[in-house]
Amino acid sequence: MSSSLSVMPAIPQYLTIVRNEAASVSRYEQTVPADQHEVAAFRATAPTIDSAKALLANYKALKVVLGANGLSSLMGQTAVVRDLLTQDPDAPTSLARKSGNAKWLSFAKSFASWSPSPLGSAEAIAQISQKYMTNQFETAKQAETPGVGNALYFTRTMSNVSSVSQIMADPKLLNVVETVSGFDSTQFGALDYDEQVRLLTPKINMKDFSSPAGIQRYAQRYLAMLQVNPQPTSTPATTLSLYGASGGSAGILSLFGHSGGASSASLFSMLT
Repeated sequence: MSSSLSVMPAIPQYLTIVRNEAASVSRYEQTVPADQHEVAAFRATAPTIDSAKALLANYKALKVVLGANGLSSLMGQTAVVRDLLTQDPDAPTSLARKSGNAKWLSFAKSFASWSPSPLGSAEAIAQISQKYMTNQFETAKQAETPGVGNALYFTRTMSNVSSVSQIMADPKLLNVVETVSGFDSTQFGALDYDEQVRLLTPKINMKDFSSPAGIQRYAQRYLAMLQVNPQPTSTPATTLSLYGASGGSAGILSLFGHSGGASSASLFSMLT
């Protein structure tokens, strides 16, 4: 990853990357041999994987598949992954359906049929590899410059989100939205889920996300808020964080679905 990018402030760094994130991901890939090896191993074995059982038995391939779908936190949660891969996602009793977790449901639907195999084409393998590397890149950027990775993820995925419940089910999206809405992420994460929904809903105008330009403006507002009120790089786990209802990493139980001072206001006004 370019050292010149890493020393940039968050907003200029975000704007530089978002113009062509795919190119940034490609450059990043050349600097991380471990990720290259994982993708190469996946590409080599994916054509031979013809069932959910075979995928579950291939640790390296499963790691890439889960990572590509934003589900790296499920590595090691064998029973959960098995249910997502083997149950009918349309059945009301399936884990994917009961969870209310949009990522889990999308993943389950993508791998619901193995006739033909969802890993059976070069195009599918290339798409999964690219998604995996993109998520790895954004995770690295988040660690390097807090907020940038989440802002890039928000920009890339928000066009497919149409409800507050979808935002609530995705910790990264929720962190962006709760921050822009003026909530402290740690305090907000300690609230009851219904209370979070009650407080957040009137703060969100889904029309803000109706265009790429609107989504990018919102992401910049998020980064501006972090510049004034930085968030801790890690927060103690709360009950709701385990349910995917805070800005932290979603754990297995995620299936159950601040205002600053004058300086904050001035930054906000510049980006609205």
